[in-house]
Amino acid sequence: MRSVNCRAGNPARSRLLAGLILSATAIYPQTVAPAPIPHTPAAYRDLKFPPLKHIPIPKVSTYTLPNGMKLYLLEDHELPIVSGAVRIRTGNLLEPADQVGLASVTGTVMRSGGTRNKTGDQLDEELENMAASVEASIGESSGSVSFSSLKENADQVLAIFKDVLTEPEFRQEKIDLAKAELRSGIARRNDDAHGVAEREFADIVYGKDTPYGWQIEYATLDQITRAGAIALYKRYFFPSNMLMAVWGDFSTAEMQAKLTSLFGNWNYTQPNVPPFPPVQEKARPGIYLAEKDDVTQTFFTEGHLGGELKDKDFPALEIMGDILGSGFQSRLMQRVRTQLGLAYDISADWGANYDHPGLFEIAGSTKSASTADTLKAVQEQVERIRSAEVSDDELESARQSALNSLVFAFDTKSKTLARVLNYEYYGYPSDFIDRYQKGLEAVTRGDVLRVAREHVHPDGMTIVAVGKTNEFRKSLATLGLPVSSIDLTIPEGKPAAASKTALQDDGAAKALQLLQRAQQAVGGADKLAAVKDMLEVAEFRVDPSAGGMTMQRTDQWIAPSIFREDTKLPFGTVTTYADGKTGWMASPQGQVPLPPAQLKPVQDKLLRLFFPMLLSDRLPGRTLTWAAEGTLDISDGHGSTVRLFIDQKTGMPAKIEYPSITIGGPPSTIDEAYEGFAEVDGIQVPKRMLITQNGRKYADVVVQSTKLNTGLKPADLSKKPEDTSKKP
Repeated sequence: MRSVNCRAGNPARSRLLAGLILSATAIYPQTVAPAPIPHTPAAYRDLKFPPLKHIPIPKVSTYTLPNGMKLYLLEDHELPIVSGAVRIRTGNLLEPADQVGLASVTGTVMRSGGTRNKTGDQLDEELENMAASVEASIGESSGSVSFSSLKENADQVLAIFKDVLTEPEFRQEKIDLAKAELRSGIARRNDDAHGVAEREFADIVYGKDTPYGWQIEYATLDQITRAGAIALYKRYFFPSNMLMAVWGDFSTAEMQAKLTSLFGNWNYTQPNVPPFPPVQEKARPGIYLAEKDDVTQTFFTEGHLGGELKDKDFPALEIMGDILGSGFQSRLMQRVRTQLGLAYDISADWGANYDHPGLFEIAGSTKSASTADTLKAVQEQVERIRSAEVSDDELESARQSALNSLVFAFDTKSKTLARVLNYEYYGYPSDFIDRYQKGLEAVTRGDVLRVAREHVHPDGMTIVAVGKTNEFRKSLATLGLPVSSIDLTIPEGKPAAASKTALQDDGAAKALQLLQRAQQAVGGADKLAAVKDMLEVAEFRVDPSAGGMTMQRTDQWIAPSIFREDTKLPFGTVTTYADGKTGWMASPQGQVPLPPAQLKPVQDKLLRLFFPMLLSDRLPGRTLTWAAEGTLDISDGHGSTVRLFIDQKTGMPAKIEYPSITIGGPPSTIDEAYEGFAEVDGIQVPKRMLITQNGRKYADVVVQSTKLNTGLKPADLSKKPEDTSKKP
């Protein structure tokens, strides 16, 4: 989220209520006029309400620990709950340009990766049993670690919160899982046309060559390592760089003593954090067109840089934005949608951030054919609000809407404390909200016209449109601005240049020694390297608790990355083929190319295939990480990861463990335990595997035959079966 708005409200709830009212009217028509209610005013404008009171700010107790950590404590005995949050001065604005996404991964894995003594999964179970939570994240210009607990469990949860904040472990498999989720997001980022318009608009206005306009790419994810996450954490997570707020059902004196005991001896220090980079004040006028042929309408976003919340003109600019495009009575809605019938939806907002300019945005959607006419009508309304004063009714309606929304932004002590923490973090005066409220009350019609003329620049507008250009009735060039194209192609990541595995942390040497011991135990690294292809036939027996099915599976592999799997099921054979980058799937229902979401599981399996997995120290781009005694993690830099367990007595592979993500379902952990081995061409290969999912038995796999170096050719594996779905 790029901008922070002082206002609050729930337009979705209003739309839902309106829909329910309309539905009720349709189902129960009024056949008898209802009796009039006595003393009903002639119009809603006749209703009189007292002016909104100034928002009270509760007294917050503040302390500073000897290590520099600032504490903000607020008692609230309404519910038996204790909550808290730490704000850390960091953010993705400070991450390296070639590692965009590092801050996000670090914030996620601070929690999911667990602590020195407990894994993230163990923390999940412990917290769930107490109906509590501990969360962590890093956003654009701040990091956060928070907790929430019942009063009776507060001490236990505070101890977990302290460990997550001070001793995160950043386990490799969770790093890889976080990167995999981000890779999935990259693959889907062009699916939503409205999201494309919003993203490209923000990136262009801020500048794609600045931290405000960077976006995560496969190439930047490839550069993110566990060592990089640890380094970012160590640089920014130190006591004097933090503000901690705790609120809820407690005694202030007792809570201060607890926090002092927990954090008072944490004396880690680092140099002061540098300021966040400034936003480049540079207009980028023009029309930027993104071609998307799978939509039936055009989505557009236009505008330019907005301002900051502390700007003296922000109250008037917010009201101006409301009059222009907030709600059904706004000018854009009334003119462009209702009168002209051009837009499906349309809105405007003067965006402002705490520490850098937000975005002035007008966004909406329209029929493809009417794109140029819609954008022209928007231009006319922008010019109109700069040419004459708004009406008294428009001003009063927008002002009351802004003032009344403040009630919902400060209706609980926790929300109020969060605002106080924001003001402290970004260097705002403690009475900022009072000044803001008075500023809204003082806005005049002349103020709205003045700020519109001074701050809204029609000749500096950036316009992004996403749609089918061949369906536009008029060229967008008729709007008088230069038109250029946006390339939505998602760049592919580059493989690592090193010929051997990059060793990323202090345990790398131990991980390498462990893998080499396993190589020796199964027959030697040279014999493994001599395997150029494999043909394996196995019977896959699914446990009755998981469906009770028996399948025959044939796996074929050609080094390094060509793979085919044929699975005989009761309804027919399903075949999956991939060459590492592309692939296809065939079944009795037909044949389709493998989309990225289904290609990923095949790439995961390539990583954990027995022969290439044991040669991960020789394959480009693979990373070894020592996890524990007898255990190492292997990753490929593209989001795939596997944990290999070695029998410490024999050196033989004992089992593998890996995450599995199912569409529409929660992530799960799969264990494949090697239950027996047989010698094939001087190499010990698995003969039976026991598979469990989240600790529950899932299937037995009995290998019926394994053949090596049979001379398989790529054409053998890529040949598609006969497509029976098209037969009559």
